Amino acid sequence: MKKIAIGLSGGVDSTLAALLLKEQGYDVIGLSMSIYNKDIPNLKESINSCYGPKEKEDYKLAQEWAKNHGIETVILDCSEEYKQTVLKYFKESYLNGTTPNPCIKCNAEMKFGLLLERAKKEGVEFDCFATGHYANIEEKNGKYILKKGKDEKKDQSYFLYRLTQEQLKTIMFPLGNFTKEEVRNMAMERNIPVAEKKDSQDFYSGDYADLLEQSPKKGVIRHINGTILGHHEGFFNYTIGQRKGLGIAHPVPLYVVELDAKNNEVIVAPKEATFSKKCLANEVVIGGIDIPLNTPFPVMAKYRSAGRSVPATLIRLSDTEIEVVFDEEQSALTKGQSVVCYQDDCVLCGGVII
Repeated sequence: MKKIAIGLSGGVDSTLAALLLKEQGYDVIGLSMSIYNKDIPNLKESINSCYGPKEKEDYKLAQEWAKNHGIETVILDCSEEYKQTVLKYFKESYLNGTTPNPCIKCNAEMKFGLLLERAKKEGVEFDCFATGHYANIEEKNGKYILKKGKDEKKDQSYFLYRLTQEQLKTIMFPLGNFTKEEVRNMAMERNIPVAEKKDSQDFYSGDYADLLEQSPKKGVIRHINGTILGHHEGFFNYTIGQRKGLGIAHPVPLYVVELDAKNNEVIVAPKEATFSKKCLANEVVIGGIDIPLNTPFPVMAKYRSAGRSVPATLIRLSDTEIEVVFDEEQSALTKGQSVVCYQDDCVLCGGVII
C-alpha cells in the first residue's frame, strides 16, 4: 500500500483530498508548512490568506480533524526559509519596479520543494505527495504533463507551471477532476467542519506595504509625455495597470504603465498606452511536451492569474527564453508576472515576463 503525504492547510480542499485518499485505501500522513514569521514588525492580521498569524489556529483545527480520522500529522517550521525565499523575492521584485507572483514561487520552491526535503530529513516516509490543487498530471511516453483541472474557474495550473519533471512524477492532485461545487458538496456529505470555509484570496490579505517595510519616499507621478501631474510616497505602492487611487486630476482616465525604481517615479498614460501585442519571458520552464526552437507555435496564453487564456503564437527562442505574440493586443503585460502557454488543457511552458 502506497503511503501518501498530503499538504494539509486546514482548508476544505486539502482536508477533502486527504479524506478521499484515505477512503481509497492509502496510508495518509498530513504535512503542514508553518511559514508565518513573527519578527516582521507591524504586520496586520491577515484574513483568508496563506500568510499570517492565523495559521496556528488553522493547523490546530486540522490536526484535531486528522487525528479523529486516523491521519497522522506533522507540522514543519519553514518560516525562516519562507522569509528568505518568498518574502525576499516579493520585496526585491517590488523595489526593482516589477510585480512578483509569490504563489508561483512558493509552490515550486517551498510546497513542492523545501517542505518535502524537510519532511524526509525528519524521518517522514512517503511514496507520493498530494495537495488539494485543482490540476491534473498525465504521463505520456515517459514524460509528465501538467494539465488544467476540470473546473475552469478554479484551475490552478497557472500557479504550478514551474514544477519540474522530477517533481511531477511523484505528485497527486485528488481534486483535479472535480469542480469546487462538487468538492464543497462532498465535504458537507462527509461532515467536514470546514466544508463552507472561504478560500484563501491571496498569499497575504493585508496591505503589501506591511511586507515591504519601506519608509515613505516622495517622488513624482509623471505623464508618459513628461509632464509632472502629482506626487507619491513611494513608487512601490503602485502596480502596473492601476487606475484608481492615483491622487491626480486629468481630463481622461490614466493608468500606471511603468514603475521607475531608479528615479522613484510612477509613469501614467491613457488606456491605449497599456496595450501591447507581445512579450518576452525568461526563466522558462518547459513542460512534458516538446516545443521546437524558433518555430511559431499556436497556443492559448495566460499572463495573469485572474485572467483568461487568449490565442497567441509561441516562439521558443532558447531553453530559457520565449516570445509570446498575441492575436490581439492585451492590456498590462506586466514585468515580473508569468505568462503560461497551453495546448488544449496541457501546460506547454511558462516564464517570467521581462
